[in-house]
Amino acid sequence: MTSILTNPASITALQNLRSTQMSLQDVQREISTGLKISSAADNASTWSITATMRSDQNVLGTLEDSLGTSSSILGIASAAVNSAISVVNSIKTAAAQAQQPGADINKIGTNLTQLGQQLSSIVSSASFMGLNLLDGSSNGSAKFIASYTDNAGTAASNVGTIDLNTTTLVGGGAGILETAQATGANAATNFTALSSADLANGVVADTLSNADKAIAQLTTYASDIGAVQSRVTAQTTFTKTLVDALTTGISSLVDADMNEASTRLQALQTQQQLGVQSLSIANQNSQMIMKLFQ
Repeated sequence: MTSILTNPASITALQNLRSTQMSLQDVQREISTGLKISSAADNASTWSITATMRSDQNVLGTLEDSLGTSSSILGIASAAVNSAISVVNSIKTAAAQAQQPGADINKIGTNLTQLGQQLSSIVSSASFMGLNLLDGSSNGSAKFIASYTDNAGTAASNVGTIDLNTTTLVGGGAGILETAQATGANAATNFTALSSADLANGVVADTLSNADKAIAQLTTYASDIGAVQSRVTAQTTFTKTLVDALTTGISSLVDADMNEASTRLQALQTQQQLGVQSLSIANQNSQMIMKLFQ
């Protein structure tokens, strides 16, 4: 049956052409954006998963920056403690020289005063972003953010830390360099306020013993800082691995395969051309009816 009101062949050809054009638009969007899933409308389930993964990725990126800052803080503290150990060793050497016959106690005492002031300078300058692990301002503890656990709202998310029990080297007269007293020493030595009096007979022995005590405490603190530095470094490496894994995972879920998209584009362009020709042929059937009335 041939009708001048309805052309079934033309309708079918138009439907096929419209479907091809929609597919072609999808492929062109994939090629232009590089994504096979760019919104929830493309695939709600996969988009939701990647949205959560991106959120975690952003948090881990911030965490990675925080660990970098923590590493800098610890590095400065470690360098400062090592410098303090070196200065106290110099104080020991000067105190030992003072016991030699004919030693100039006044000149050695002047040197000791400078070395003591150097200790105070080292501690006061060992600050990064306002945090100083040597002057007592950390109140005995420093916490460095190390990990984050996303429980997707079903439970409280967890923030893990790497903790360091801080030691005050110089602070308010109570630091280990201000109150060092070895077992058997008659009195403590304030290594930040040394003078020739600390070299006097009956006192210099305490100065040397207390220097050994201070060095032992400084060495212990340096070891504590080093252990935390190692943990921070390991956690930084692990966090970078997690970020890379999330990046790869997100890519596998939403990135378009450009080789496949290019092949599909060529195929759909061919289908589009054939669809246009098919529609043209279907429309010609109606025009042939006109010849019956000539």
